[in-house]
Amino acid sequence: MSRYKLGDFCVDESRPMKVAVIGAGYGGIIAGIRQVKNIDLTIYEANGGVGGTWFTNKYPGLCCDIPSHCYQLTFEANKHWSSFYSPGPEILQYLEGVVDKYKLWPLIRLQHRVSRLRYDESAGKWHLSVTKTIPGDEAKTEHLEDTADVVVSALGSLRIPSWPDIQGIESFQGELIHSAEWKTKDGEGTWQDTVKTWGEKRVGVIGAGSSAIQVVPSLQPLVKHLVNFVRGKTWISGIFSKDKLMELSGGEDIQNYYFQEKDFQRFEDDNEYQKWRHGLEDGLNGAHLATLYGHPVNQYAQEEFRKDMLQRLAKKPWIADHLIPDFSICCRRLTPGPGYLEALCQDNCDFVSAPIKQILPNGIQTIDGKIEELDVIVCATGYDTSGKSGFPIIGRNGLDLADKYTPHPVTYLGLTAEGFPNFFHVLGPNSGVGAGSLLVLIERQVDYIVKAILKMQRERLKSMEAKKEAVDDFDEYLMSYFPKTAFGQKCRSWYKVGKSEEGRIVALWPGSPLHAVQTYEHPRWEDFNYERLDGETKNRFYFLGDGNTVADMKPGEDRAWYLLPENIDYPPIPSD
Repeated sequence: MSRYKLGDFCVDESRPMKVAVIGAGYGGIIAGIRQVKNIDLTIYEANGGVGGTWFTNKYPGLCCDIPSHCYQLTFEANKHWSSFYSPGPEILQYLEGVVDKYKLWPLIRLQHRVSRLRYDESAGKWHLSVTKTIPGDEAKTEHLEDTADVVVSALGSLRIPSWPDIQGIESFQGELIHSAEWKTKDGEGTWQDTVKTWGEKRVGVIGAGSSAIQVVPSLQPLVKHLVNFVRGKTWISGIFSKDKLMELSGGEDIQNYYFQEKDFQRFEDDNEYQKWRHGLEDGLNGAHLATLYGHPVNQYAQEEFRKDMLQRLAKKPWIADHLIPDFSICCRRLTPGPGYLEALCQDNCDFVSAPIKQILPNGIQTIDGKIEELDVIVCATGYDTSGKSGFPIIGRNGLDLADKYTPHPVTYLGLTAEGFPNFFHVLGPNSGVGAGSLLVLIERQVDYIVKAILKMQRERLKSMEAKKEAVDDFDEYLMSYFPKTAFGQKCRSWYKVGKSEEGRIVALWPGSPLHAVQTYEHPRWEDFNYERLDGETKNRFYFLGDGNTVADMKPGEDRAWYLLPENIDYPPIPSD
């Protein structure tokens, strides 16, 4: 006679679990939408609103740098984007609308900043320390503690501003602003409020990344003089999606398009809209081939980029010598940059390629000894993309994730790390895209995490943790993939640790977005170690319970659910 005692539950009676999601940007919002039964889910958001980077960023010219119709959820279409590259506030409004529609507000805790995570090995739970800011009194806070069976970090990678390491930066007597925070010495404000008094001011913008390329053309018409300090070179990808822009404009060569009533009427036809959106996304994902160093698409696009940039810089052709790179396109992040090159060519705009020596109380001095007197300095110098969270995340044996990610992140598929059970990233290290659809990748990451939670519920697992050998194998794959791509060529890029010319690629998925989607579609559960709940049998089939399903035991339940049309897998009939 066996001593084994059956579980007192049905096989489909899932284990109740608590899940904590950190961040209410795209990743956190999708996680809230995809919540499953018997889950107590809370989304902690440090800011006063949802939207992540689209809530915190308020700099001049903030907009989507891929077609707007490709920067939305697959299941939540917006037919009324105002322009081909829509402004940031419109994207934020879209996200707020999604939260409203899916009734996520009760799950979201705004102004709740997670300040520490610690894993309790004996209980198989995460302990969260949270600082709550009291609404209406920013100086007053309250400390909270919480626990969770699973933590999902949806913090994103473009979150912690990276200030330039320039001698004398603290000595500047004018207004000093970082594009990612857009604050002045007098406090916060919208960029329109900030710049309305700049009509007679000299403004310096440091950088030539995506934010600088949007800031410069927005500020140039509004200030007395603008100086763009550019240390490195960059490609402007104006020709990508050019065919779609010309289709919309009736053949006119334009850099952005503002949708008209005729377009909105056309999109009311679901078939027409789906055709438009599908064609855009197909083309966007097709740009992946341009990231493969030496590929014909890479070579062709590079030559077209060069021609386009030379044409747009015709008024000041000397800038091309200092801006057009000798490295491959896609080595740095691409952006279409509507109006950027044209702004550089205006009479009230200077382009300075000499490296900055120091910041003075009244301006910036370059290494050639020249001094640009300035009233305002905007540091459009990007973010810390090392993959670190900014607060302690303590896993097994007291290991901090920041140490685990030094000198560079080592993860399992960019989703989780060895030594950190029941902890998952959304858009973590090596999860971004250099070309193609980012949001479909984020959606599939969340789907993967949901599958993992369902597995833990169904099989009554205390923990699941990536195996060391699986993490090591993925790391080996990363090191083998990137050298053959444009990303691995010699250039300064935030894709790399420390933004060095020759560094480890930490921001990007090793393949196309479609490659990532296929990978996340089919989890390899054999790559994880598992622990069952304390006090329960070591029998691996304990989760089978008492031999029943809920339908067997609960009156009125459907006991032939498998015959419902949506549950039947109809096989294809061979053609003659």
